[in-house]
Amino acid sequence: MSRISRRIGSIAESATLAVDAKAKALKAAGRPVIGFGAGEPDFPTPEYIVDAAVEAARDPRNHRYSPAAGLPELREAIAAKTLRDSGYEAAAAQVLVTNGGKQAVYNTFATLLDPEDEVLVPAPYWTTYPEAIRLAGGVPVDVFAGPEAEYKVTVDQLEAARTERTKVLLFVSPSNPTGSVYSPEEVAAIGRWAAEHGLWVVTDEIYEHLVYDGVEFTSIASVVPELADRVVILNGVAKTYAMTGWRVGWMVGPQDVIKAATNLQSHATSNVSNVSQRAALAAVSGPLDAVHEMRTAFDRRRKAMVTALNEIEGFYAPTPQGAFYAYVDVRGALGREIGGVTPTTSAELAALILEQAEVAVVPGEAFGPSGFIRLSYALGDEDLAEGVARIQRLLAR
Repeated sequence: MSRISRRIGSIAESATLAVDAKAKALKAAGRPVIGFGAGEPDFPTPEYIVDAAVEAARDPRNHRYSPAAGLPELREAIAAKTLRDSGYEAAAAQVLVTNGGKQAVYNTFATLLDPEDEVLVPAPYWTTYPEAIRLAGGVPVDVFAGPEAEYKVTVDQLEAARTERTKVLLFVSPSNPTGSVYSPEEVAAIGRWAAEHGLWVVTDEIYEHLVYDGVEFTSIASVVPELADRVVILNGVAKTYAMTGWRVGWMVGPQDVIKAATNLQSHATSNVSNVSQRAALAAVSGPLDAVHEMRTAFDRRRKAMVTALNEIEGFYAPTPQGAFYAYVDVRGALGREIGGVTPTTSAELAALILEQAEVAVVPGEAFGPSGFIRLSYALGDEDLAEGVARIQRLLAR
């Protein structure tokens, strides 16, 4: 008999966290590794948010259990923030506060899916989505769009992938890992298609404030009102407020779904840390000034990185319009000798870049087909310039 269940044994580790962990281990061993792996802003959490957490830690109210669904005042604030930013009106009872965005993802699929239900997953996708779907008993169905389509799927592609088992469409804009942002017209067309076929839509909006070049964030939940009772919005404070370590996410959706997901969470983890919830309350209720400052820095780094990457022979990096990632087509660099090695997959190329250039990138296999690499530009300007320069020197040999 196997010591590990088939369900858990079949899960792949998070590729992005694995790359980040390896980069940090090499740095700890004295190697000057630069990591482009983790999607983690290099800025500190804004001071007013930290101050709220310090005050909360001293308040005995926060030393006890609180409701599994989240602090009532935070749920109210998230509902207000969702109306402000997404245009989707929800009551506090339609909000569940989770331990980071990943728990919101899993809770949602575990609540919606029965065994063998299919979920359409536009690819390239964040590495956790298909694993969460499988854990919930569902079947992820990849729908791939390449760089020539700006990594954005079409209604025709989705329709071709739809079957009688299709229950959910996963929709992510701005996208991790590609940085693509769907136009309002594209969002509306996909939303209307989903509504026409009675599908649920799970939309991850965690990068909503990180858009560039005058591009507009559009929530599928608001632009297609007929989806209102069949949509779940996923979000959190991690990316917008540089709060990856605070572990506060949420899901917003129909009340029956939220109630069922809350029952699940009550047995899995109970409430999110009260101190983190108080910090999140300060974040979502406060100004966006610090967010705009971070976005300005990300924009500068975005332009510098894309320009430099496109100067590398065999690399093609479309300009991302959102998030803080460049998703590079490296198929033109495969199959030729680089530093005495001939990589034939993006995984082999990423391993070569780490070993010989001491730069950590995430291979496309983590997000869908081989032939691509993801680099985060949520790191300091100097490290970004040096890291890309190392890759340029390696591939120029």
